[in-house]
Formats: sequence, C-alpha cells, structure tokens
Amino acid sequence: MKKNLVSEEEWTRIRHTAVARQIMDRGVKDPRVLAAMREVPRHLFLPPKVAPALAYADRALGIGHNQTISQPYIVAFIAEKLNLTGNETVLEVGAGCGYQAAILSKLVKWVVSVELIGELAVFAKQNLERLNITNVEVCQADGFNGWMPSAPYDRIAMTAAASRVPEALVAQLNAPGRLVAPIGNQSKQQLILIEKTPNPLGAPKVTQRDLIPVAFVPMKGEIEK
Repeated sequence: MKKNLVSEEEWTRIRHTAVARQIMDRGVKDPRVLAAMREVPRHLFLPPKVAPALAYADRALGIGHNQTISQPYIVAFIAEKLNLTGNETVLEVGAGCGYQAAILSKLVKWVVSVELIGELAVFAKQNLERLNITNVEVCQADGFNGWMPSAPYDRIAMTAAASRVPEALVAQLNAPGRLVAPIGNQSKQQLILIEKTPNPLGAPKVTQRDLIPVAFVPMKGEIEK
C-alpha cells in the first residue's frame, strides 16, 4: 500500500479504529491523550522502507539504526501516566522519529526531545516540521545527561531502556514532577513511575513504583560505560 493511494479520510478512519481497539480497550481513558492519538498521523513518521500499511499495527516498528517507533498503546500509556494538564515543560529522552514528541506536543506547553543518533534527530525534526509542530525542540545529545539548557522539567519520559534512571534526569525533574522510564535488560523490563514531591523540611521526596512490563530498545551512549 502506498501513502498516496490512501485518502486522508481513510487514514483518519483507520487511526480512530486503532485508538479504540488498541488503546481504549486496554484501559487508557484520558480524553486529551486519546484525542492526540487520533489526531497525529503515525504513518507520516515512518521511514520510506517501512510499508505505510503497518503504520497502525499494534506493535513497535523499526526506523533504522536499531531503533523503533513505539507501539501506539505504550505511547498513550506513557502520556497518561505523566498526568499532563497542558502547562508543562517535558523532556523526552530518545526522539527517534519524533512520534512520541508529536503526541506530547498536543498535551503540553513545550517539549525538549533529546536524540543521540544524528540521522534520527534530523529525521524527527523533518517529521515535526512537516506537521507544523512548533512547540518541540529536538536536540542531538546523549540523554544520559538530560538537557540542562531547558531544565528543570515538569515531566520526563525515557523511550529507551536502561539498567537505572540516570541521576541527571532525577536532578533535572521539578518538584512536583513525574518521570516515566523503562528499566531493565533485554530479557526483562519494567516501566516505572518516579514522583518527586516538595519537602518543606529538606530535599524533595522521590518515590518509585512499577507500572507494566515492557520491551524497549536499550539506551545507548554514556550509560553503556
């Protein structure tokens, strides 16, 4: 199936059906998240070598450089667990093709998306620009260190798995703030939620809890050392 053989109306129908069956039926309820998932055209974030017919399949898809565009349900689940109100500044660690950042752009004030791989950073920028998304900044850098120029962040989302949450990310998280990250190795990973809350008597309180089992590509860069 080629992109130009499918009308925008048909893509919209396919997208709405996918959101209902893959996301709503699994328990995601936030109406703003669901609206963003219906609005953002996932098929426009795929590299040419990936068949557009796969765009709304219920799975992650390769985008080159051993990286993936995440399963739509996981994208929506992360967005919901960030508990977004619309006024936040969000750091995304791992821009990939820009799809998760595009979803977040509909839900928050500003998104900073850090990508280690230069070619993917360019690809993400191009995809976001094509959709006239202007509240996302894509930066080529190692997400292990976060992105100090725009810190602190109200929310942080990691889209690659690590053995631990980098200390820099917790340090750059506001209090109150939320951080969602896949933690583990290639055989077993858990999506976790870190909440940072103010403490009038001293340092902010940081708590962590498990959410769901997941399977993300491993984080690259300094964390491998």
